[in-house]
Amino acid sequence: MAGTGASGRDKWETATRLKAALGGENGAAAAGELRALLERVLAPAAGSGGGEAAGEALEWCRCLLSGGEPWDGFVQAVRAYDPATLCGLVWTANFVAYRCRTCGISPCMSLCAECFHQGEHAGHDYNMFRSQAGGACDCGDSNVMREAGFCKRHRIKSNSNVPCVPKDLLMMSELVLPQFIFSLIQHLREGYNEPALDLPSEKDLHKILQVLEPHVSFLEDLTKMGGAMRSVLTQVLTSQQFYKDLSSGVGENACAKKSHEKYLIALKGSGLAFPEDKLACGMEEQGAGTSTLAVQGLAGATATSGQGDSSDEEDQDGSQGVGKRKRVKLSSTTKDQSIMDVLKHKCFLEELLFWTIKYEFPQKMVTFLLNMLPDQDYKVAFTKTFVQHYAFIMKTLKKSHESDTMSNRIVHISVQLFSNEELARQVTEECQLLDIMVTVLLYMMESCLIKSELQDEENSLHVVVNCGEALLKNNTYWPLVSDFINILSHQSVAKKFLEDHGLLVTWMNFVSFFQGMNLNKRELNEHVEFESQTYYAAFAAELEACAQPMWGLLSHCKVRETQEYTRNVVRYCLEALQDWFDAINFVDEPAPNQVTFHLPLHRYFAMFLSKAVKCQELDLDTILPDQEMLMKLMIHPLQIQASLSEIHSNMWVRNGLQIKGQAMTYVQSHFCNSMIDPDIYLLQVCASRLDPDYFISSVFERFKVVDLLTMASQHQNTVLDSEHERSMLEGALTFLVLLLSLRLHLGMTDDEILRAEMVAQLCMNDRTHSSLLDLISLEKNPNPKSGIIPGSLSFESVLSAVADFKAPVFEPGGSMQQGMYTPKAEVWDKEFDPVMVILRTVYRRDVQSAMDRYTAFLKQSGKFPGNPWPPYKKRTPLHPSYKGLVKLLHCKTLHIVLFTLLYKILMDHQNLSEHVLCMVLYLIELGLENSPERESDEEVVRCGQERCHDSWFPGSNLVSNMRHFINYVRVRVPETAPEVKKEPPASTSSDGLASSQNSGTAQVFSLVAERRKKFQEIINRNTSEANQVVRPKASMKWSAPGATPQLTTAILEVKESMLSLLIKLHHKLSGKQNSYYPPWLDDVDVLIHPEIPRYSHGDGMTAVERILLKAAVQSRLNKRIIEEICRKVTPPVPPKKISSAEKKTLDKEERRQKARERQQKLLAEFASRQKSFMETAMDVESPDADTAMEIATSEQHVSEAIYDCVICGQSGPSTEDRPTGLVVLLQASSVLGQCRNSTEPKKLPTTEEEQIYPWDTCAALHDVRLTTLQRYFKDSSCLQAVSIGWEGGVYVQTCGHTLHIDCHKSYMESLRNDQVLQGFSVDKGEFTCPLCRQFANSVLPCYPGNNVERSLWQSHSNKCMRDLVQEVEDLQEQLGTFPSETNLSKEMESVMKDIKSTTQKKYTDYSKSPGSPDNDFLFMYSVARTNLELELVHRGGNLCSGGASTAGKRSCLNQLFHVLAMHMRLYSIDSAYNPWRKLTQTMQDKNSELISEELPEVPVLYRDVSSLLLIQILTMPQPLHKEHFTCIVKVLFTLLYTQALAALSVKCSAEDRMAWKESGALKKNTCNGEKSWEVLLGHVVSELSKGKIYEERETEELTFLTLVTAYSEFSNYFLPLITSLLQHHLFGGDLPSCQEDEEFTVLASCLGLLPSFQSSDEFTSASCLDWPVPAFDMISQWCSELASFADRHPDQVKALLIQEPKWDLPRLLQLPENYNTIFQYYHRKTCTVCTKVPKDPAVCLVCGTFVCLKGLCCKQQSYCECVLHSQNCGAGTGIFLLINASVIIIIRGHRFCLWGSVYLDAHGEEDRDLRRGKPLYICKERYKVLEQQWVSHTFDHINKRWGPHYNGL
Repeated sequence: MAGTGASGRDKWETATRLKAALGGENGAAAAGELRALLERVLAPAAGSGGGEAAGEALEWCRCLLSGGEPWDGFVQAVRAYDPATLCGLVWTANFVAYRCRTCGISPCMSLCAECFHQGEHAGHDYNMFRSQAGGACDCGDSNVMREAGFCKRHRIKSNSNVPCVPKDLLMMSELVLPQFIFSLIQHLREGYNEPALDLPSEKDLHKILQVLEPHVSFLEDLTKMGGAMRSVLTQVLTSQQFYKDLSSGVGENACAKKSHEKYLIALKGSGLAFPEDKLACGMEEQGAGTSTLAVQGLAGATATSGQGDSSDEEDQDGSQGVGKRKRVKLSSTTKDQSIMDVLKHKCFLEELLFWTIKYEFPQKMVTFLLNMLPDQDYKVAFTKTFVQHYAFIMKTLKKSHESDTMSNRIVHISVQLFSNEELARQVTEECQLLDIMVTVLLYMMESCLIKSELQDEENSLHVVVNCGEALLKNNTYWPLVSDFINILSHQSVAKKFLEDHGLLVTWMNFVSFFQGMNLNKRELNEHVEFESQTYYAAFAAELEACAQPMWGLLSHCKVRETQEYTRNVVRYCLEALQDWFDAINFVDEPAPNQVTFHLPLHRYFAMFLSKAVKCQELDLDTILPDQEMLMKLMIHPLQIQASLSEIHSNMWVRNGLQIKGQAMTYVQSHFCNSMIDPDIYLLQVCASRLDPDYFISSVFERFKVVDLLTMASQHQNTVLDSEHERSMLEGALTFLVLLLSLRLHLGMTDDEILRAEMVAQLCMNDRTHSSLLDLISLEKNPNPKSGIIPGSLSFESVLSAVADFKAPVFEPGGSMQQGMYTPKAEVWDKEFDPVMVILRTVYRRDVQSAMDRYTAFLKQSGKFPGNPWPPYKKRTPLHPSYKGLVKLLHCKTLHIVLFTLLYKILMDHQNLSEHVLCMVLYLIELGLENSPERESDEEVVRCGQERCHDSWFPGSNLVSNMRHFINYVRVRVPETAPEVKKEPPASTSSDGLASSQNSGTAQVFSLVAERRKKFQEIINRNTSEANQVVRPKASMKWSAPGATPQLTTAILEVKESMLSLLIKLHHKLSGKQNSYYPPWLDDVDVLIHPEIPRYSHGDGMTAVERILLKAAVQSRLNKRIIEEICRKVTPPVPPKKISSAEKKTLDKEERRQKARERQQKLLAEFASRQKSFMETAMDVESPDADTAMEIATSEQHVSEAIYDCVICGQSGPSTEDRPTGLVVLLQASSVLGQCRNSTEPKKLPTTEEEQIYPWDTCAALHDVRLTTLQRYFKDSSCLQAVSIGWEGGVYVQTCGHTLHIDCHKSYMESLRNDQVLQGFSVDKGEFTCPLCRQFANSVLPCYPGNNVERSLWQSHSNKCMRDLVQEVEDLQEQLGTFPSETNLSKEMESVMKDIKSTTQKKYTDYSKSPGSPDNDFLFMYSVARTNLELELVHRGGNLCSGGASTAGKRSCLNQLFHVLAMHMRLYSIDSAYNPWRKLTQTMQDKNSELISEELPEVPVLYRDVSSLLLIQILTMPQPLHKEHFTCIVKVLFTLLYTQALAALSVKCSAEDRMAWKESGALKKNTCNGEKSWEVLLGHVVSELSKGKIYEERETEELTFLTLVTAYSEFSNYFLPLITSLLQHHLFGGDLPSCQEDEEFTVLASCLGLLPSFQSSDEFTSASCLDWPVPAFDMISQWCSELASFADRHPDQVKALLIQEPKWDLPRLLQLPENYNTIFQYYHRKTCTVCTKVPKDPAVCLVCGTFVCLKGLCCKQQSYCECVLHSQNCGAGTGIFLLINASVIIIIRGHRFCLWGSVYLDAHGEEDRDLRRGKPLYICKERYKVLEQQWVSHTFDHINKRWGPHYNGL
């Protein structure tokens, strides 16, 4: 028999033999042998020997499973029997998956990318998301998603065509696997040590897991073999027989015994039972409801809860709160005790899960367990096992140090199990899932309870959770709550829950733990030391643990049949509330200065009531409690509303910022539906059922403004400082308006609610689509963590009805705009509802913002010019159940308050504001709108007499009370008050209609007394034990009236009614007497159609007019009285006493007005100044101003240019001693190098086939050319034959501002000392222009003297060509002596250094001998070339009028040329090698070159003409004369022309060449021969034929004529472009503007190449030629150089001759339409350098290279890959698209910035980090802007947010 260390061969043989034997007769013996072999191979001792031993064991298993066959063949064979109906792919965190809401049944449904793309989801509501906790693909599972969404692979129904599995294929597996799994369990038992209390043993656990990794991976591979293998595994895992046989621990094996003991120890703490000491804490019965509560489990056990094991380490707080601790006693009579007790395992699966939990859910184990789920039997068994271990999971989670990871893994599993309704229902029925969950949650929270300090601190029996505990602070409970919410989303499960009374009682108990948590006590003396942040935990806990299960339950109570459920919930909720009131000893007054925002029981009650009325047609009164309970219920929610107002009035400022945070969270969009809305609804219900006078007085008492509501001008408030009075009064009135106007739960339909919410949000600000979705939480999303967005159909339709879409625009400032929705005009006109806005604003400024937008709309549409007041909006009618709410508006208490406030406002008492008046008028208007019925006039007169004695007003109807005159009021005032001195007049009769209704007694009224009286009545009506309820008066906050001795009683003469007060207010607001005139006197129709649009928008006067009109419409008497009052021309000024004060205020107003006007004037003046400055400084549209400050251009005779220094502000010329400089930004650029010669832009590769090769770029071709030249020709001459700088060239740009160089130095010094964090580094010479704040890093000195040599440029010279040629040569011979050391020259040197150091060394060194002067020479003229070329690019590639004008403004070429020329003149060119000679003279000695040893010079025809031009110009003394310039241009043009002809001749066929040669020879002697291209071409051909140039050549035949014309026009294009630009910069003068087709002609004449302007039809480019020496000699000489080269290297001649003259403009790569194309290809792509999939992949948009952002894997010498690539690809500028974030990041040198995204969703929004995962589409405009900024090098100017990247990107 083979031993453990057997060779591979032996293993296979053994396996084959055993397999054969097992199939034979003596199978039993073979099985025994197999068992012995496995025991030996898999023994833990062997396995723990590390990797080799484990590998050996697995090798054996593979051999045995496959029965000696090759493993791969075996895998294929098993796979053939896979009935693949489910995908079941399991993924871990950060995997990219999809969710389609159109196809999903469960909200947690998810698909892997493959199934998603294979399915048909076009047009569905789907999104891509990054998995938080991991998940599995649901494709093929019809319980979770609709079949239409299945992908092609999983659509096929199974079982039909999958053949039956042959018995012998898996025979070995059935024998080997049980032992393999058991060995795994043995390992797990072995490795576990009960952690000591002080040392967490995580390290040991990790060690064991690493050893076991291969084993688990092996199991995972088995699961991937498909259904056949899975069913074997299921059988092994769930068979109780196997488990009994192997793991009973009664083996003879000592090792096994030891491991079994460890297992028993580990099991100990797994029950829920409490340790003994806790039981001794004196548990009280919680009330009759609980004793019947069944807590059921799975395995029957006998122990009762008292006999649990006490090894539970984490509950050590038994001593706390002895005797006070309330505990829900889980009665010991339950039939099934297992949840309390130690777990019992009956199969491998159970123990495997147990260890998985013990080891805190290792990822591999989780994945294995989930991979098995496609097997249906397994799924059920596993779910039951999971439920059985639920309590144990909770305990392990609480102890865990890594609770976050563990939570994610738990949910990863449970979401797969509980999202399936069928499964959830089965487990609920068979395993009491609901009981277990609720009990486990209850137990979890019990560990962190503390005594509540609400209300009665000493005697409170209520316990609440402590929000500071880790359990709440870290949200540890969320996996359990999330599972609970998940199962409640299934109707069948939720119904079970709602029917089970015991469960409801337990659940209400659970909720009451949160009732009153996180209590705030107002700090009255000093500021709190430590601001606790526990409120986050409290709000999260209420939302997740209380509110979301509530919304889940409510979603199943939508129809009439579910009435019973609501009754149950309401009943147990009220019981719990009653218990709570008892526990906190609550009577009738809340404790002062305390507030808790958490009243989940109140909110459950409220929301179930609302559902009952709205959906279930229940009669509200049948489920409401009695009056006394309602009075108690309203107290705490009302307390919250008052506290909100206090917090906003800064009365809680000593509690720190966190209290404001709480007030904001309470109304914030995610919480408002579960917090403030239910509270206000509950108050509305209470108000509609309680006595209105009692309710109103309670409100003012809670808001502490009772004392303010007096007619006296002075008062004393015992509970409120006077500075808070105004805002508290505003708060109280605003609250009443909200209470009376909101209809969210009182009759609005869901669509109306949605519309109102949306209008409110849009009125505050324009919103993006996603922020609207976020702000309006629709049907409450049941599972917070599952990442669902409730996208409803009605949302889109309502949105399109109320809002217009503003497409995303790109603002020139560089800020990107998103697509926004803005309210339609008719919404502002008809639907703007300030009340809803106030309810929904988190910040007070949002209300102001909405009003400002409303004002702007009214101004714009011409509806109202001034400052409007909030408009009054008609309300939805009330649902009949809530009709009682209107009584509030028609109760005397409210009327007295309104009357008092109107009076006080009219009399200008202190602490009243416009807002108060606005709210008072709003309430009056609400009252008039909702008046009970039209009263008949006679009735009023009849009952007037009897009613009038009891108080101020005769009745309770506002309509009639408005006209009631009040003559005298008795008030209590301080003795100092002005009212005291008045004697009451003798006669108290009042005039007019009112006399019959008012007895002479003066009215007195006390809110508090009224409220006491009412309260007493209610209590007495309700209960006989009233004497116990009434509190002793001593505890009252309100002191008896006598307590403040200086109060005295005075009688005040009033003689006003509400109507008269309103009319006087109108006078006061308008500032005119008699301003109110009843409109119906002119137009009776007003009364019939009172809805007149002119009253709907306006200010206070409009509001008063509207109210008076409504009052008149409602009653004829009112109408008469209004008319009478108006007739009486009442002076609006109240009694004379106050007139002086009044006058003061009027003066004040006038003074204010004047000050305001003055301010306006100043501001306007300032603005106009600013504007004119901007126009001069930012002169964008002037293409010819090289320096924006150039004053000289206008005046011809001024000899010197004048510059303004933007630092010291002085103007003056630039001098040698004190030079002025231009602010410039030098940057290395490779933009030119990216030009390609195809007009098609390259695409970004999105498949493996597409690749971008860099060898067709301009830079690559120029490189090749230079290296080729350097191979065959002399180095120094090569370096003058080409230009470099296509890559890493230095581009110089300026903002156009100048400064003195010495000023600049001191400016830099000050920046260096400035400690402020700047976005640039001063040490590198960076700064921002002091004037326009543009980024810059150097100063370019301005050359003294006039920029524009006008005189030289005006005269046309008459010298002949030959003289000029000679002059040029002489001038070049003069050596440039270095000017004396002046400041100017020093600066020029330093700027040259800057220019050099701008780019990297590799871009400046091209010569073979390093450091040779030729290098510098080449570099310098190439800088000029780069800048000219780039300017051409910015002008769009031509100089037509369409060119970009900004290019001119930014350019500083003139100054740059001076600096370059000065340096280039230091290098003398040996006259023998001066290219000028070769161009203008025929040489005598042709053979001298051949004799010399060294390499020859570069032939003239190979030289780059533009480079030659720059060399010629820069080596001339400056300033250059115009005639010399023209001369140089003419000479070079001849060369260019010849090059073109030569290149042409090479391209055409031999016969053509012959033909041209002959025809040319014929015309050669005609008069104009030198200017005819046929002649010249013929000559070139004949000259070149002398060498071996045309030999061995198969050309593609081209029709010659077209080629010629095309080519000559083509080649002549380039030089004129560059030269015209040069001329424009050196000599000023405008560029000509013309059409594209005649561009050449115009430019040629502008340069003086054309003698006189000819019409373009007869024009040929040859006519521009002007030869300095006879043409044919010259050409012959040039051609002979080529011929001699051809003799030596015939293969290279042609390649070098053909230069590609035409480049397309540089472009970024073209991106695909849909972002998904990029994402799917790149986010899984491996990096070419490190072959891993990068965490942050990015791709370069210039060349398409794929890089790792921030990847340490690809770091080279401390440079990360992106930074490195930006240097290689863009000489320091990189543009990268971050694949996982969809944003573009720019790297510029040592800084970087986030540019934004060029991909937007269907609503025009970016989706940074792909958080929403909606499909994204390219925004072409944005991409164009990005490209524009890249080409024009303006990233530094336009993007503002730069930061250093420290080479870490």
